[in-house]
Amino acid sequence: MMPKLVDTHVHLDDDAFAIDRDAVIERAGRAGIDTMIVPAVDANSWPRIKALCARHAELHPAFGLHPMFLANHVPAHVDVMSAWLDTEQAVAVGEIGLDFHVDGLDHELQRHYFSRQLQLARGHDLPVIVHARGALEEVSLTLRRTGGLRGVVHSFSGSEQQAEQLWEIGFHLGIGGPVTYPRAQRLRRIVAQMPIEFLLLESDAPDQPDAAHRGERNEPARVTEVLRCVAELRDASETDIAAATSANARRLFGLDRQNS
Repeated sequence: MMPKLVDTHVHLDDDAFAIDRDAVIERAGRAGIDTMIVPAVDANSWPRIKALCARHAELHPAFGLHPMFLANHVPAHVDVMSAWLDTEQAVAVGEIGLDFHVDGLDHELQRHYFSRQLQLARGHDLPVIVHARGALEEVSLTLRRTGGLRGVVHSFSGSEQQAEQLWEIGFHLGIGGPVTYPRAQRLRRIVAQMPIEFLLLESDAPDQPDAAHRGERNEPARVTEVLRCVAELRDASETDIAAATSANARRLFGLDRQNS
């Protein structure tokens, strides 16, 4: 029997799911995804995610300030987040990080929010869910410099050396739809050879669909396509990859403690 899967990154609160959110969650369950982490992007999304996770036991919230939504943040939100982390059942601080790919996002302001949220995560003994686009080298250095952290770099797209630098400090790689594209040769090579204990599966739905669903709205049920691809790349059984990645997720996010 196939072990249950964990989707470690899905934005189920997104408006893309407004019409059929419950059906999407049900399809995920039928596909064997029995646990999903729902990261926030700004302070306005926190109550929405809290309410959603309260209605569905298989959903777990993460609260953070995403670098791409910089215009929605004010410094006081970090202090408010600290209070949320004190009182709510968050499994991580996220989605946080740096994005130097998008034009017009103030780099210094991004660094400010990233640093403050890393301090919050360390103070609350929570893992971090990190966005690093066009900024992976700086993100890695910041994580190493801050110290005392654990977490995942979601939608990893860096080099073998950058991956090794993250493993050295105990960070996981979040792997989703992009690995299913044959042209993603470097990513596929990393996934084929990486230490299994640092591998997590994710959908990033509604974004980043697998190759078979290019251009469509993504959803968490399709983590099974990522699983299939990863198993093929590693010449391993889907059962073994499912068991290992789910155990990794449960350990990192303290999910067994959440369910006890």
